[in-house]
Amino acid sequence: MRNLVYSIILILITGCSYTSTHDRRALDEAEALLTGDPGAALQRLNSFDVSSFNDSATMARWALLYSEAMVANRITAPTDTIVNIAIDYYSRHNFDEQSRHASRLKALLKSGEGNDELARAIYLQKEKEFMVYRERVKREQSTVAAIVIIVLASGVIVWQRQRLKLREVQNEALIAEASLLTAGLSRNESLCSDLQSRLKGMLVNRFDVIDRLCETYFESQGTKIEKKAIVEEVKSQIEELKSDSGLFAEMERCVNSCQDNLLDKLREAWPAIKPDDYRLAVYLACKLSSRSIAALTGENIDVIYKRKSRLKARIGALGPEASTRFAAIFG
Repeated sequence: MRNLVYSIILILITGCSYTSTHDRRALDEAEALLTGDPGAALQRLNSFDVSSFNDSATMARWALLYSEAMVANRITAPTDTIVNIAIDYYSRHNFDEQSRHASRLKALLKSGEGNDELARAIYLQKEKEFMVYRERVKREQSTVAAIVIIVLASGVIVWQRQRLKLREVQNEALIAEASLLTAGLSRNESLCSDLQSRLKGMLVNRFDVIDRLCETYFESQGTKIEKKAIVEEVKSQIEELKSDSGLFAEMERCVNSCQDNLLDKLREAWPAIKPDDYRLAVYLACKLSSRSIAALTGENIDVIYKRKSRLKARIGALGPEASTRFAAIFG
């Protein structure tokens, strides 16, 4: 289809070019006859079908030569229509010499001596042919304008459709990305919830701290040693937790299970990590508070804050990728 359109356009351009070349040669012949044989020149100019001209330049040149031929043959023009064609064209296109020449011819055409009825009839016929040419040009211009508008409108429609398609693709990509993010958040929430559940279950099943503290409280309630007994019981429970290696191992398993082997990857990335720093990383990954960690390690809480900062800095020194990978420890 596209090749057919191109072929039609090429044929039209070639045809117009051939017609224009043929008209120029014929006008050159008529101009050459003006000096030696004005009558033959006028006859040659009368043979043109003015309505078939393809451009205004050819029309203006014919009008100028036709006016010259009528003056040379001393024929009075019944109207100024034809000479005005030349005057209007050359004035609009700033051909001053041709414009002045056409204006002089206009004055001479009014003062001609001859009043040939046949020449007058032919003149009026040419005038009608010019009117037909002008109407044809208007139709062609309207057609071209309509085609341009249609092409532009089609281009705008195609462009808008392409934009809509691109927007749809972008929206689909955003929706897919949002779905992935939502799924990731849900998975992380599930992992965190699972970690918390395991840790709580582990503490409840293995130590039953709350029950023993409550028993101690009720047994000592109302006595002088109430506070001391509770404190001693709490210390005892904390000491048991500190000395229970199985509890620490269970905490490691919970973190690795719920957070994609986070602690194993930390050991791989940092083989030289000190045991105390590793234990701190495990406690932090289990989301224990600084006070709880201080109680389990027997250190001052300010020391824990400083150790957390140093640990974070040392992990950051492993590289940007490590900082991102192990951010969950401190989150």
